[in-house]
Amino acid sequence: MLLTGPDIASPRPAGRYLVGMPMWMWVNQSPTTYGPNSASASLAGVTVTATAKVTRIDWQMGDGTTVTCQGPGTTYTASYGKRESPTCGHTYSRTSAAQPGGKYPVTAIATWTVNWQATGGETGQFTETRQSQQLLAIGELQVVR
Repeated sequence: MLLTGPDIASPRPAGRYLVGMPMWMWVNQSPTTYGPNSASASLAGVTVTATAKVTRIDWQMGDGTTVTCQGPGTTYTASYGKRESPTCGHTYSRTSAAQPGGKYPVTAIATWTVNWQATGGETGQFTETRQSQQLLAIGELQVVR
């Protein structure tokens, strides 16, 4: 069973975000990046079936803030305007200009919960973590009159 880090989504993959504007965080869901993902294996008459699903994502935002989200987040569309995400978001209070390359390193750490069951009724659960990273430019907009 292949479990990978989150597939980080972005409405502006190559764009710049702004200080003070709510940022929406979400992930694209697939069996290997979010789950559910199931697999079975047999040996010597015993079959074990495991099902894995991401149960939380901790987002390290690069500015010292960590945001914990219990689900995949809500996909942003332009119709939401400048509202905050109802499920997973962050608002930067300073630019990324002082960071290496002028960008914050954002790390999404997925906690996978794996439930397993063996022939004969034995069951168990364990967790695994996987992570992905994205660089994010945060700029500042000033109005000149």
